Amino acid sequence: MADGKKAGRDRYFDTLRAVAIIRVVLFHAYPVAAFELIFPSMGVMFALGGSLMVKSLDRNAPRAVRNRLRRLLPALWVMGLIAVPVMIHHGWPDRPSWPRLLLWAFPIADPPSSEFGYPAAGVLWYLVTYLWLVLLSPVLLKLYRRWNLPTVLLPLVALMLLMAYPDIVGATVFWVLLNVLGFGSCWVLGMAHREGDLARLRTPVVLGIAVVCVAGALTWAYTHPGEHGVNMADLPVAYAVYSIGFVLALLRWAPRMDWLTRARPVDSFVSMVNNRAVTIYLWHNVAITVAVALIVPLRLWEIPNETLQYLADFAIAMAMLVVCVLSLGWVEDLAARRRPRISPFVRRRRTRRATPVAVPPVVA
Repeated sequence: MADGKKAGRDRYFDTLRAVAIIRVVLFHAYPVAAFELIFPSMGVMFALGGSLMVKSLDRNAPRAVRNRLRRLLPALWVMGLIAVPVMIHHGWPDRPSWPRLLLWAFPIADPPSSEFGYPAAGVLWYLVTYLWLVLLSPVLLKLYRRWNLPTVLLPLVALMLLMAYPDIVGATVFWVLLNVLGFGSCWVLGMAHREGDLARLRTPVVLGIAVVCVAGALTWAYTHPGEHGVNMADLPVAYAVYSIGFVLALLRWAPRMDWLTRARPVDSFVSMVNNRAVTIYLWHNVAITVAVALIVPLRLWEIPNETLQYLADFAIAMAMLVVCVLSLGWVEDLAARRRPRISPFVRRRRTRRATPVAVPPVVA
């Protein structure tokens, strides 16, 4: 379609989501701080979630929340059915009581894991944060429509207070609040995008605010290095402001995406990533960890070139991720109430070209 939408989907949003997930995979494979600066994936994904939530809330708020949970949780349940027995079998000395294990079913806090299972559980903070923002969305949308700018700034101000008084809550609640507040402004900005408020602002104004946010966050990060140098992840407030700057620019830009349908391989890849987004996110770190563990058994260290070693290890990780997507991705189809498919690619329907009809000449 000329407007870049296909089957009712916003292809610009699909492309942003695909880029964000690819960046997450690359960062966990090669944990270089520059990846987070190039594209703050989490802020972008939460902004997309907030924008898409508005349309559903306007139809039926309780149903919108249930539908989001239905799309989110089944893939986690499958991971839990696999990961928890494996962790118990492998040995879990400090295994918590069964009520805490229920967080694998409804993650209002980070699900518990052993050290062995951390590669699987370590990425689940995103689902915890997404869950809370979905539950809070009806309230956030009402607040935004009444006090738009204060609602955008509310999570950021609350985050500053949390960082100033971290001991006011327990450790578990602290980490949940840290992520919810750290990305809450991006979620609300997504709502502002869906409401059309960002589009009503002049482009130079939005881009100017975005540049100030990004430059201010970078300046703070470089003048306050941590133990491992400049690392935005160690500065939650700076990272939140940095993400806000990117989200403002990306949501205000909103280019036409009609070119995507002409680039068939890219278009198919973007659709595939979106069709299996939760599966890719949940299992990519496990695939990377297993690939690293295979370096010695497969004697990858004998490859003379270090760059080729990294590429070989990454190729193994991606092959394992493909296996996960093919074997478990169908759960996302069931969650979306689609016919389950092993292949994540959607076949295009070929349309026959209409035969031109000869029109008799008009006689004057």
